[in-house]
Amino acid sequence: MALTQIADIVVPTVFTPYVQQLTEEKSRLIQSGALSVDGVLSGMLAGGGLLFNVPSFKDLANTTDNVSTDSESDTIVADFGAGTPNPRLDALPNKTGTSTETAVRLSRNNHWSSSDLAAALAGADPMASIASRVADYWARRLQAAFVAAWNGVIKDNVANDAGDYQNDISAGAYVAGVTDFSAEALIDAALTAGDSMDLFTLVLAHSVVYARMKKNNLIDFIPDSEGRVNIATFFGMRVVVDDGLPNAAGVYDTWVFGAGATRLGVGSPKVATETYREPLAGNGGGQEVLSNRVEWSIHPVGHAFVGTAANGGPGNGTGANQLNAAASWNRVFPERKQIRFARLVTRES
Repeated sequence: MALTQIADIVVPTVFTPYVQQLTEEKSRLIQSGALSVDGVLSGMLAGGGLLFNVPSFKDLANTTDNVSTDSESDTIVADFGAGTPNPRLDALPNKTGTSTETAVRLSRNNHWSSSDLAAALAGADPMASIASRVADYWARRLQAAFVAAWNGVIKDNVANDAGDYQNDISAGAYVAGVTDFSAEALIDAALTAGDSMDLFTLVLAHSVVYARMKKNNLIDFIPDSEGRVNIATFFGMRVVVDDGLPNAAGVYDTWVFGAGATRLGVGSPKVATETYREPLAGNGGGQEVLSNRVEWSIHPVGHAFVGTAANGGPGNGTGANQLNAAASWNRVFPERKQIRFARLVTRES
């Protein structure tokens, strides 16, 4: 009797791009626009290096404009010296500046044995079944890395930028209607970005906060383009529910994003997918293993990764040089309103 093995149905050149495509389709963050696949970062991942510098030009400074004149005999003391005539009265050109963001490579991998996939292999399309499970896994891990990176950025913002991304109403104890979620509180959080608040398109909320939003009748539902699914919205912003957001002892984060707030680079590992057999595993019964690897760069726009990560890149943890650490990040954009992100901190019952 012939035995169908993982190696018989997983063709790496087909499986790898299929999983990547499904991962992007299944990620609500990518669908919402808060995490945008970026060809420049993806191209950088195709080369060598752990850190990638992404230069950008600063906006023009709001210097005082000149009043035009037809005079040819005025004196500019500061520029030519006291009493020195400036026959043409030339205006002095201003200059622009640059900011350098720094993105970091994330090299991640995981492995699954055939015993874990036994139920899936009984389906009519085993390869699609395996791919969908792996894609779901990577979509969750992508979201976890996204949350870790932004949480590290938040910690840096609180430590070094006076917490100007946030509106924290959590206080020391729960008070109904004061410390919990409200439309006014979220709008005040968005207002930290000034007149850029209208660029926000996404609210990322914990399920407890989302429940409060629904209880307060703050959620509208609109059908998707095919009329099959109702999309939750708040003041026109899409609402995505994720229990991976920071929360502890009744205090919850709610995050607001504008489109393109985070850039995603997707690279190609040297061997992205492979299968192999462990003949001695299971006391000699044998075991098949599917290995899958990804290369990502998750970059909060306007910031630089300043940690010293291992060659495989930082993990999602809170330790030194990890994504979820204040010392790993620094804001390099000069204006707070250039950052399409805001944070609301509430205490819920």
